[in-house]
Amino acid sequence: MIGRERELRRLVQLASARVPAVAVVAGEPGIGKTRLVQELLDALPPETVVLVGQAEPGSLSRPYEVLLDAIDGRSEVDDEHLAALGDPKRSPVERLHTGLAILADLVGDSPAVIVFEDLHWADSESAALFERIADQRGPRLLLGTYRPDEVTRRQPVAGLLARLERRHTVTHVRLDRLSPSQTAALLAAATGGPVPMRAATALHHRTGGNPFFLEELLRSMPGYQVDDIVDQPLPWSLADLLRRQTDDLDPVSHRIVEAAAVLGHRIPFDLLAGVTGATEDELIRVLRDLVTRGVLVESGEDEFAFRHALFREAIADQMLGRQRRRLHEAALDVLLRSGSSDPAMIAHHARGAGRYDDMVAAARRGAALYLSIGSAYQALQLAEMGLEEMPEDPELLSAAGRAAWLAGLLDDAVRYGRRWRDVATSTTDRAESLYLLVRLAWESREWDEMGDLTREIERLIEELPPGSDQARAMTAVAQSSMLRDDLPATLYWTDRAMALAEEFELPQVRLAALVEKGSALAEVPARAAEGRAILSGLVDEAEKAGEWVLAARALSNLVQGEPTGSPTEFAEVLERMRTDAERAGFESLAVAGYFQGRARLAMRAGDLKAGIEALEEGREQDRGFLRRGRWADYHGVFLAGLYLEAGELGNVERVIAELATVPGLPRTSMLGLMFHLACRRRDPAAAESSLDALLTVMATQSWRSGAQAHDLVSAALELGLPLERLDEMAAELLDSAGWDAYRTLVSAQIAEARGRHAEALPGYLSIVDVEVLPPPTRGTARLGAARCLLAADRREEAAAQVDAAAGLLARWGGWRVAQLEQARAMLGLAPADAAPAVTGPSALTPREREVALLISDGLTNTELARRLYISPKTAAVHVSNILRKLGVSSRTEVADVVARSG
Repeated sequence: MIGRERELRRLVQLASARVPAVAVVAGEPGIGKTRLVQELLDALPPETVVLVGQAEPGSLSRPYEVLLDAIDGRSEVDDEHLAALGDPKRSPVERLHTGLAILADLVGDSPAVIVFEDLHWADSESAALFERIADQRGPRLLLGTYRPDEVTRRQPVAGLLARLERRHTVTHVRLDRLSPSQTAALLAAATGGPVPMRAATALHHRTGGNPFFLEELLRSMPGYQVDDIVDQPLPWSLADLLRRQTDDLDPVSHRIVEAAAVLGHRIPFDLLAGVTGATEDELIRVLRDLVTRGVLVESGEDEFAFRHALFREAIADQMLGRQRRRLHEAALDVLLRSGSSDPAMIAHHARGAGRYDDMVAAARRGAALYLSIGSAYQALQLAEMGLEEMPEDPELLSAAGRAAWLAGLLDDAVRYGRRWRDVATSTTDRAESLYLLVRLAWESREWDEMGDLTREIERLIEELPPGSDQARAMTAVAQSSMLRDDLPATLYWTDRAMALAEEFELPQVRLAALVEKGSALAEVPARAAEGRAILSGLVDEAEKAGEWVLAARALSNLVQGEPTGSPTEFAEVLERMRTDAERAGFESLAVAGYFQGRARLAMRAGDLKAGIEALEEGREQDRGFLRRGRWADYHGVFLAGLYLEAGELGNVERVIAELATVPGLPRTSMLGLMFHLACRRRDPAAAESSLDALLTVMATQSWRSGAQAHDLVSAALELGLPLERLDEMAAELLDSAGWDAYRTLVSAQIAEARGRHAEALPGYLSIVDVEVLPPPTRGTARLGAARCLLAADRREEAAAQVDAAAGLLARWGGWRVAQLEQARAMLGLAPADAAPAVTGPSALTPREREVALLISDGLTNTELARRLYISPKTAAVHVSNILRKLGVSSRTEVADVVARSG
């Protein structure tokens, strides 16, 4: 633990606090992550429940691998729960809750430390379980370790770390290499005496300060003095050093340790025996020797593991390719004879054995299995493995395209979808591939391609005989029409598809067509109720049929539409949507769509802060917003709109800059935000320029938004744009197909601006209770009515409207609340009671308190970013907020405040 005392002390404090805590330990291989965890566990009181699970290379394809490793050999685990965890017929949500139930049974109310080792290799189910454990209460420390250099966006851990950062106070521990002085201290501790500086410096230079390398170097040369070791020929690499520890093994032991290296991290005794052909006594002798040497450890009953992953890598890397192939083949034969149901393991060993027919068959079976249970990442990995051998296999391309789409990997989905279409040999494959590509083109904002694909499907329909393929193709055209807001075409194609579905008994096609029809009608004010009724009516049927994507889409369109029913009903629909999206592995709906729904729910409650927090959390959880696609721009524009409501103009500017890097973002969205921001910053020149560009582009856009028209006209009124410009905006931003309430509101706002209070007043009063308008917008309508009433000297009525507006804006902020205070002042009323502003250390968020402590240690913004795994820009924002809340102007003053507050 040389050089790790501070980190160990920090983790022990977290474990001893008896409150929920989350920590992650990051560092390169051999840096001491596992040793740190072990020292922590050794320091725990005996009543602490300890669960340690480890991921391994390839475990991405095995759901709940880390949990299964943690509970392996524990007799108290309920057999029914264990069976349910691995039951592919159960939904992802059911299996996740089963995993939580297993942990609850093992931990109860006892203090606990739960460790997930090597999260960079973890499967998505284990990552999701880690996240849900972090949400739970109880006296427990949740600890994860990972290698930062091995984390990519294709791995579940990348999103997990970002989401944890947003939702919890996470203690980050980064283990760096030892300094020269720490190297000398470690050598002294290991040898029992002082070490000459020349020797310590030489060994530090040779090992780079990697503690595992240092320890293994000492282990490999027992009996040598440190000075003697310096003079010995040193291995050229850590792998060479590790291999030296098995150089003197007899041939049988060599064969067994090599077989173990090929089998992986967890090595069952029976599988090793079957692969090597060793007798039980022979195998016990060899394994006992390997454990004594420190190469293997006994990880469970009849199960072994390498003491460090680097051992396995070093041994496997020195083997001949033919050796590895023969061992993979032996493992594959054992698995096939035993009837193994793990297609990922079968595919892995089949590939290693060069038995590509078996690999492709396992990849097809596994990809279909994982898609059926909503494990999109695992399905994609297996499909891609099969495509290495059969790159034009339609079944594998179909699985890869669908899995990548569901996982939110849009570019990969497009690539596989196009290849699937190009190699399709059947009309079914061609129709299905085009169906997927239409959806992907929409999400990619590739409008021209979407049109080309739609016309291609229409030509295909003419070539197909009536039946399933033709009906499915019709639903694809219907979806394209719905997404392009072409209601007549949507109704035409859905009705044709449903007629065929009824004639040929195609229930899945009927459901798909109903989703498109209901979704299109829900967007039309005059027929919204009809559309919502269709969507609500099909959900039960879709869920019963296991059509989770269709059910999730129907529910998503219900929560995205204009609000109806009570907030409780809305919340229930939203949670149901998330559950069905998780069952389908539909990431964009389960994350971005879910948090957008939560923001809408907050808006219906008039709670601006909660709305912003929901979108910020969704943005952190779904890093896909930085890639191209519909969810990217919609989520960012929604968030920027709420920032504008709150007057957080710096945040608006930041989001606009980020959105500018997203390919395919509609210009209307960007120009609308730029115009609104310019108005709030009182920059007439920038506002006029943005407005000219916006109106030009709007003329080419088929849809209009009443909410957008109200927001932009309100901003223009605050800036004081000429009345003729307001008329021009109203004419271009509104149309007859929009919601009447918004047209009435904008008309009343412009009439008031012209001084026509008698004309504006009835308009305002007619919409103050219309549910389609969210509470803050209704509050603005009441304030408009109050001003018009004041102009007619009807003060009591005006005061009543202001009081009603105050209730609607009680949890809002920004310009609408500023208008409320202006109306109060006009009536001679005192400002609304406000809670006293919280300042000083108590005003800091948990994250800001952590940053403040690091500032007091003298860290720069760059060092803060590296320590906390955030960008320097985010670190600068944290520092700025801390300075403002503490009322200080320098980092030194921050340190003083932190010291005084303890």
